Amino acid sequence: MNKHEAEFSNLVRSFRKRHMGKGPSQIKTTFCKNWAISEMEGNLSPVEKFIATSDDGKQMLRAARTEMVKDIYRNNPPVEMEELLGAKFVELFVDINIEKDKGMSIFVFDEDIEKKFGSGRDS
Repeated sequence: MNKHEAEFSNLVRSFRKRHMGKGPSQIKTTFCKNWAISEMEGNLSPVEKFIATSDDGKQMLRAARTEMVKDIYRNNPPVEMEELLGAKFVELFVDINIEKDKGMSIFVFDEDIEKKFGSGRDS
């Protein structure tokens, strides 16, 4: 993860914490073309983990989490991310594996951010 990808990960964490009350414990972001792909672990709160102990709870939690996250970004454009990347946020794709407490978000921007920031991998 290079410097800009790490900064983007920190922005994702703080955005989620601000709007959802809790951010992921670990985030790794990779820039690919006009996408910022963020892999996240430690997303669920203790209450959500309890809800996930039943199959119905898992299904409800997955649906609520994915739709809620998309709505939050739709209603609160991530200005800090746009400023960091110098690109306009277009769309968000979200999924989460409730059993493993791992999530994936793909942020779509209007410019090739990999070309701007992602080519020189410094680890």
